[in-house]
Amino acid sequence: MYRSTMQFALIALVAAAPLAAQGGRMGDPTMAVTGSGKLPDGWMMRFDPTRGAAPAPAMTAISFETMGSGYHVKSGPAAIYYNTKDIGTGQYSISATFHQAKSMNAEAFGIFIGGTGLQDSTHSYIYMAIKPSTGVLLIARRTQYAASPRPTVFVPETPATPEAAINRDSPTDGSATNTLMIHVAKDTVHFMVNGKLVKAIAKSDLGGAMTDGQVGLRINHNMDLHIDGYALKKG
Repeated sequence: MYRSTMQFALIALVAAAPLAAQGGRMGDPTMAVTGSGKLPDGWMMRFDPTRGAAPAPAMTAISFETMGSGYHVKSGPAAIYYNTKDIGTGQYSISATFHQAKSMNAEAFGIFIGGTGLQDSTHSYIYMAIKPSTGVLLIARRTQYAASPRPTVFVPETPATPEAAINRDSPTDGSATNTLMIHVAKDTVHFMVNGKLVKAIAKSDLGGAMTDGQVGLRINHNMDLHIDGYALKKG
């Protein structure tokens, strides 16, 4: 009886491992997406690091394509997406408008700045992400340095201030549209949602993180979003 119980527990643990590796949680599995395995010209992506020794997902686990004047993304595992020509230096801003036709539930999406080493083990970037389902905002830095395996959080998941900054899910169909912007000034980084300043952080409070570098999009798992107005501007 004891041996049978242990065998059952081991089988359950093994079955759960792929889910954890894909970034899903118990009760929140990563949905299956069949993509083309290609990105628009000039674009690259990186999946969030997998747990343990699990291999990175295949490119076909996401769909990111040009659609109309913007892009449409379906995920699949969480990842960042960026066009290699979009390098922010000095004073600049990065912005994008995200349209969702249905609720993204408790998942987040956003934009990032200061990206370095994005395809290797030294990757680092600062990002702002929102959850329209709950109206919360997160500002953090992701790295894969051995001394910092988890994001360094500058603003934890809290309601955005002003509270009305994030357009919440529609109570009828879950749709919402939100425009995000990160503006890098001389000494401060401004984080804005729908034209409203939600947080200003002095560069000296970024823990040594650089603001110069690659900019792009951060998309959590289980997303279905249309993105318009993606733009990097000087000044």
